[in-house]
Amino acid sequence: MISRRNKIVALVLCIFTGFFGGHRFYVGKLGTGIIYLFTMGLFGFGWIMDLLLIITGTFKDNLGLELK
Repeated sequence: MISRRNKIVALVLCIFTGFFGGHRFYVGKLGTGIIYLFTMGLFGFGWIMDLLLIITGTFKDNLGLELK
């Protein structure tokens, strides 16, 4: 199955709000979104990893589904 959440939207959110977890809130990962909010995207390392995962298409939503 494929998530109803869009990969392009997640990518744009990650680029502009990644340090604050905007992309994680978008895909329903509220717990890690809050962690990103308070740690500036895991001090930048988590943000870079998520950016790479979204670009390669391996980033999943909160249900483990691929983004469309």
